[in-house]
Amino acid sequence: MAKETVKKHSEFEELVENPDALADRFAGSEDFVKKNKTTLIGIFVAIAAVVVGAFLYYNYRSTQNQEAQEAMFQAVYHFEADSMSKALNGDGQYDGMLKIADEYSGTEAGNLANFYAGVALLKEGKFAEAQARLEKFDSDDYLLQARAYSLVGDALSEQGKNNEAAAQYVKAADHNANEFFSPQYLLKAGIAYEASNDYKAAAEVYNRIVENYAAAAEVNDAKKYKARAESLAGTAN
Repeated sequence: MAKETVKKHSEFEELVENPDALADRFAGSEDFVKKNKTTLIGIFVAIAAVVVGAFLYYNYRSTQNQEAQEAMFQAVYHFEADSMSKALNGDGQYDGMLKIADEYSGTEAGNLANFYAGVALLKEGKFAEAQARLEKFDSDDYLLQARAYSLVGDALSEQGKNNEAAAQYVKAADHNANEFFSPQYLLKAGIAYEASNDYKAAAEVYNRIVENYAAAAEVNDAKKYKARAESLAGTAN
């Protein structure tokens, strides 16, 4: 290692102190460029193509997102007016959430359209379709994402899949857990576990509310439901 370091140091001194040696090095590089001109041009062209392609894709996505947001304006209006059919399928002039979500998938607006569509489908009693739409939704907003998990739980519960629903409610509660929403989701989880006769699991999630969210509005219900679940769990055993 020491010999190699000395060698490199000597080479450096030679290049600094001997202009001819430096010129020779550059001459060698020039020869390399001449010999490999075609290959180097191909590499530079490929790099340029990647950069230009990335730029064009970004602009395309930005344009798509803008178009999707504009398309959503009327659909959101129908949603807020509680006209779920028009919100989902459009009104003949403007597209609905379903088409927007599919046509602009991969954009922020298209992603949000899946959330709206999931809620609207839940209200229309189309629970499996609602579940599918809500499961496509993915957000960095931890409150909205937790809400989506809880709504998936609602869709599963309506399909009689109570254990799966409970798991979704727990997932919602644990997604950036907080004192405002986590107790609500845990309470729903406990009720779902009870609906599937898993009283032990129900008692455990009720207990989480009592121990971790003592100031929550749900704590009194959690205490009552916990006692009931524990009693039923003992009977089952």
